[in-house]
Amino acid sequence: MAGTLELRATLQHLVDTATALTGARYGALTLADQDDGHVTDLFTTGLTDAERRRIGRIPDGRTGVLGALVDDPEPLRLDDLTTDPRSCGMPPGHPPMHSFLGSSIRVRTEVLGSLFVTGKSSGHFTDTDTALLRLLASQAGAAIGGAHLYEAARQREQWIEGAAAVTRALLTGTGTTDALMTVAERARVLAGAVAGVILQPTADGGMEIVAASTHEDPAGIVGTVIEPGSPVLVQLLGGEEVFVEDSATDPRMTTHVRSRFGPSMMLPLQSGGRLIGTLALPRRRGGPPYTAVDRLLASQFASQAALALLLADAQHYREQLAVYEDRDRIARDLHDLVVQRLFATEMMLESTRRKDLSGDGETAELLAKAVDELDSTIQEVRTAIFALQQPPADAPTTFRGRVLRETGGAAAVLGFQPSVHFTGAVDALVPESVDGQLLGVLRGALATAHRRTGVSAIEVEVDATARLPDGRAAVRLVVADDGRTESGTRSPTVIWQAPL
Repeated sequence: MAGTLELRATLQHLVDTATALTGARYGALTLADQDDGHVTDLFTTGLTDAERRRIGRIPDGRTGVLGALVDDPEPLRLDDLTTDPRSCGMPPGHPPMHSFLGSSIRVRTEVLGSLFVTGKSSGHFTDTDTALLRLLASQAGAAIGGAHLYEAARQREQWIEGAAAVTRALLTGTGTTDALMTVAERARVLAGAVAGVILQPTADGGMEIVAASTHEDPAGIVGTVIEPGSPVLVQLLGGEEVFVEDSATDPRMTTHVRSRFGPSMMLPLQSGGRLIGTLALPRRRGGPPYTAVDRLLASQFASQAALALLLADAQHYREQLAVYEDRDRIARDLHDLVVQRLFATEMMLESTRRKDLSGDGETAELLAKAVDELDSTIQEVRTAIFALQQPPADAPTTFRGRVLRETGGAAAVLGFQPSVHFTGAVDALVPESVDGQLLGVLRGALATAHRRTGVSAIEVEVDATARLPDGRAAVRLVVADDGRTESGTRSPTVIWQAPL
């Protein structure tokens, strides 16, 4: 009996043994909740399945003679249970019982439940019966205590492994959304919750569910907002832990999804004084409440996950910075070495071509072609420099964002930010087949403007309401600068347009 971890079989064996050794007709063993003392499980001997179904309910461990067993560490022996003032009577359908012998099940000072027998054939229980029952109750306490220790150790091991797995997953490199989902998914499994939910503060002082892991469709959960002024919001934004017995009926819960859930715990994801968000772990309505051990382990997991999230963010930023610095170095080398040499070579060829104008035309033609090729190469290299100067962030999803990204990248080389103006709904009107062409022309125009001397301002205009000469709708790109050409005339304005 001491070597088995099958607690239910052990407890049932104890009830059967107590009933047989004391000569009782009926026996029962109850397990009590550690927070409020109510009976959570019942093992019986002497009752048929039909009788148990007829009784239908588990007795209340806080009242009657069972309550007396909780309050008094000594066994309780009664010759007639029905005449004791502490008796609450038998539930409907229960067989008649008179003699009673019971003892609380304890581990040190903690009451775990009770063991009792009734209906002794000789009419009353003896001192020997009392000693036997006390011994069996202590054996039950040892079995339950050992099972609790084993379960707590197993739980702690699982939570520690889960926290380590989350840390490894986050530090291998993943996006913010994937990182939050990793935390929510692992916590849901470990806590035995129906959902794992991550909430983050909103700009208006509320909190929004940004990630949810659930067996059901999370579409009805993600995006749910706790509005400012909610009773639970002050606690969450203050980094406090919140434990709820029934989400559907707790007045602090105000979201429309609360009706789906029962017991819940909401734990702050914070580290170093920074609040990243809140991890919520609700169970189904009617599900078992979270124990003190559950709460402690989940809180420790949340702290570890928050630290891992911060480390993952820091690592991501370091990697971005390293890529940006490397790209900036490449762009600088291209500009300082390659472009300058190409430009010097072009100038020498151009000077040679001018001096050779009095000679045969073939040489001048070849020199002009070489100058054009060099000019084209310089423009392509400058375009590559602009692309390298752009931050290594996720590509914008809108056309407007891509235009601003191109001009922002050019600003790093130009030394100033080109002004950009949009006319019309460019994101809605400009198709993908056109925006690529427009961006290519824009890159070339910015690279050409950088070659000219005296350029201190560039204006870019994208007009999605333009019209072609034949009346068709079009998009027009205009790039103008304040520079001058080699002959001293004002730089030409680049105008490009395409039908929509």
